[in-house]
Amino acid sequence: MTRRIALLANPAAGRGDAHRIQDDVLARLATAGEVELLVGSDVDDAVELARKAVADGVDTLVSLGGDGMLHLAIQAVAGSPTRLGVIPIGTGNDFARSVGLPTGDPLAAADVVVRGRTRTLDLGRSGDRWFATVMAAGFDAAVNARANAMRWPHGDLRYTLATFAVLRHWRPVDYTLCLDGVERRQQAMLLAIANTDSYGGGLRLPADARPDDGLLDVIIIKPVSKLEFLKVFPQVRTGAHVHHPAFERIRVRSLTLAAAQVTAYADGERFGPLPLTVECVAGAVDVLVDGPR
Repeated sequence: MTRRIALLANPAAGRGDAHRIQDDVLARLATAGEVELLVGSDVDDAVELARKAVADGVDTLVSLGGDGMLHLAIQAVAGSPTRLGVIPIGTGNDFARSVGLPTGDPLAAADVVVRGRTRTLDLGRSGDRWFATVMAAGFDAAVNARANAMRWPHGDLRYTLATFAVLRHWRPVDYTLCLDGVERRQQAMLLAIANTDSYGGGLRLPADARPDDGLLDVIIIKPVSKLEFLKVFPQVRTGAHVHHPAFERIRVRSLTLAAAQVTAYADGERFGPLPLTVECVAGAVDVLVDGPR
């Protein structure tokens, strides 16, 4: 049976790499079936094209770009029988990193799509909007906003420089939480809701978060001095920070979080201001992967 594949592309991703390798990717995907290229004129148009392709019954929707393009694809495939392929050519590529996909070789990632092996994963949902990786809702959200506004440098260093820039003026935030029905007030330096174990270009703040356990990991960093924060920050890339007394992890099926003047980001994209109610939707998407992880 011939597969029907739609390639949702962001030509500007990877500083133009997506546009340069687009034809090669299309040719590689065509070895598995019929391929249609989807390029939206803007974000809304891209989502609409993706949703139409899913409604028309494509076997696979493939995201060519960064986590932002993945975020758009998720809005179309979540809860549907259409499988998700990911060819990462962005700044962070955190979803691909978390599920073991090739991040430095677009054609190798296309080969993963061609082979057709799937893994069923959870997604986070708030209202009618979905996310695949991590929702940042504090210091990390402010860093995300700062990094998105930067034109230089590229890659992981952008997030590191944004972190230092935001930290200079940051103060702990007072949160009101409802975690699986249990209310709690918490002052925190940082608060994140994780489906996967990586965000911000390889930061493993939610280390050990699994996208197939039916739960979201609420990560809290309690107030510490800025000097202490700077001492611990390098450990975030290895996951060693989880042993620090300011670190707390709570696994939940759903939560509501509120705080004044905080805007959440998810999959690196602006999600919306708090308060938000978020739930884990188990088994919401079938992702084409390279092997068990």
